[in-house]
Amino acid sequence: MTTVLVADDDADIRDLVAFKLEQAGLEVLAVGDGQAAVDTARARLPTLAVLDVSMPGLSGIDVCRMLRSDPSTAGMLIIMLTARVQEQDVEGGFSAGADDYVTKPFSPRELVSRIQALLTRARA
Repeated sequence: MTTVLVADDDADIRDLVAFKLEQAGLEVLAVGDGQAAVDTARARLPTLAVLDVSMPGLSGIDVCRMLRSDPSTAGMLIIMLTARVQEQDVEGGFSAGADDYVTKPFSPRELVSRIQALLTRARA
């Protein structure tokens, strides 16, 4: 089963994303902050991570950079999920190594579709 790490400090968003991903047949690891995301990613090696940009402590951008610099997690797929929609914010996410960038408010169905598309491309 494909494992997805969901890191968001907003419990409602985290629970919604986890619920939708589980409905799609994915195993979900849900955490509430950046350091927990790094620790969980290194310990469990999920296939994909959905990272909120604005989290206390380590931001999603920080987490993305740390995962990309670690050989054990460098190949992990990463989607940034954020309310930051300015062009420089999006550029910052991609320059940190994100594979995709989804802005809040978001459609849970669209997020699942983007995750499935990334997973399909990665398997090809």
